[in-house]
Amino acid sequence: MNFRYIPVSSKLHDHGSLSAMLAGHERALAALGGTRLDGAVADGDDVAFIFVQTGGVENDVIRRYRSRMQQGKTGPLLLIAHPAHNSLPAALEILAQVQQENGSGRIYLLKGKEDAATLAEIAQTARCMEANRKLADDRLGRIGDSSDWLVASSHRPEIVANRFGLKVVPLAVDELRAHIARDPAPADGSEFEAWNRAVGREGVAREAFARAVGVYRGLKALVEAYQLSAITLRCFDLVTLDGTTGCLALSRLADEGITAGCEGDVPSAVMLRWLWHLTGKAGWMANPSDVDVRKGEILLAHCTVPLGLVGEHRLKTHFESGLGIGIDGTFAPGPVTLLRLGGANLERWWGAEGTLVEDRHAADLCRTQVKVRISPPAAGELLDAPLGNHLVLVPGHVKALFREAFELCETSR
Repeated sequence: MNFRYIPVSSKLHDHGSLSAMLAGHERALAALGGTRLDGAVADGDDVAFIFVQTGGVENDVIRRYRSRMQQGKTGPLLLIAHPAHNSLPAALEILAQVQQENGSGRIYLLKGKEDAATLAEIAQTARCMEANRKLADDRLGRIGDSSDWLVASSHRPEIVANRFGLKVVPLAVDELRAHIARDPAPADGSEFEAWNRAVGREGVAREAFARAVGVYRGLKALVEAYQLSAITLRCFDLVTLDGTTGCLALSRLADEGITAGCEGDVPSAVMLRWLWHLTGKAGWMANPSDVDVRKGEILLAHCTVPLGLVGEHRLKTHFESGLGIGIDGTFAPGPVTLLRLGGANLERWWGAEGTLVEDRHAADLCRTQVKVRISPPAAGELLDAPLGNHLVLVPGHVKALFREAFELCETSR
């Protein structure tokens, strides 16, 4: 995590004593990954924190803020204050004016180098800003149109670009098939480690696994050719046209840091990529197959899962078709967060923190299956105001982290 901060102070103050008093504050900011910029220089396209060291800087900061707005460099005004030298009064006055101009911002009252709570708030904001910048630089390959049944999850590229900055690159499934055709069933390679490590292989032959490896290599070729950092695949075309599946390929790409979503679901792919930047972990995209609102329990299932998220895995056929390779992974119990993006312009989200309590292996559902316990009200929201089919599961409790990233994104577009 890296961020920049710009110190501003009045010329009336003795800078030697001021620097000595705030040296601990600045060492603490540096320890978080902060880089000090000379207050006279203009900050770049990304938003920098303003360290309001004294009073008397109100007009200077407002001029800087207005200059950014005029250049189209949107984003909240992030003010770090401290309890001396009229720093906090100045920050309050500055933010009041920004809000009068329909802008947004925040004040972080840093009381010293031992103020762990405020330092954690600054670190989380910096983490979210960095994740949002990375998301805006991503290239999401949509390979084929969204699946026909995803009527609420097939957002146009311009909606994604306007909302988050990242570019959606439309590609044809036939282009992928052409890459696969060059080596449709490789005989060996590092990909076969997943075959060797599987604790069970139910109804699948090595030839089917080899064809799934061919899909992975075809997708990897597209990723490299178009410099993609994420993909979402209209995977059922491979089932109907070629009798194989993308489940293994998507699993392996996700483990390699190439976000990989199913069925051409655009909001889920964006969410998966966003969480990758925020947490450094791949998420799992799955269907909510059952919901018990009274108990606050959700049963999730899908035929692919990043192997890095699970302790062991079995190889089975794809559930709906009985073809190709599906993955039955076993999660460890523990804290998880469920999230979903939605709305006509991807302006809404749903999230719930909970506990993964049980793995299942029923024959009548997609292969990886887990039961997650969340609050009953959150479970009820899924049925009352759904944002679409798939949910994304990520380990740990990160709802507050995502909420801040979403809010900061809103104020930056």
